Amino acid sequence: METSQTIAKISAALVKAQAEMGNAKKESTNPFFKSKYADLNSIREAVLPVLTKHGIAVIQPTIVQDNKNYVKTILLHESGEYIAGITEIVCSRANDAQAHGSGLTYARRYGLQSITNVGADDDDGNQASNPVETKPKKDLPELPQSKAADVEKFLKEGGTIEQVQKKYKLNEAQIFFFEQIIKNK
Repeated sequence: METSQTIAKISAALVKAQAEMGNAKKESTNPFFKSKYADLNSIREAVLPVLTKHGIAVIQPTIVQDNKNYVKTILLHESGEYIAGITEIVCSRANDAQAHGSGLTYARRYGLQSITNVGADDDDGNQASNPVETKPKKDLPELPQSKAADVEKFLKEGGTIEQVQKKYKLNEAQIFFFEQIIKNK
């Protein structure tokens, strides 16, 4: 986390804003797990009007650190004080605009939800509701980027994420990306 030298004014404004914020509405459907979740727009609708009312703007530029892409979520107070955090943009294929866009949206959603402490009870992998079935085994290798196109093809042909998880560990962003493939096939 990163902050301005002082955060007294933004802290006071954030306390007031959080007292007025509700949880984001779960209006999007995860077809893979047949569950509802709060998408980026739902998170924005829950937090932006209240933050703005208390003099806080949100910006989410992309940055590169240590050769990795991140979304930097910044709460910027009218006083000039700020609080910021970063969320890695993870996508299954390098140099693929659609995969990057999905990873960017995912990072923006979780970055904004995290920094504002807004609940939505969503983890796209349903790890909280079904931890035994979705938790990857520790001894499995991570999905190599060179295999991502093969997995995408497998899923488009009717394969499941569970079948992929029997061979590879998948992170939340990869699961989200693959869910979108299943949704759009």
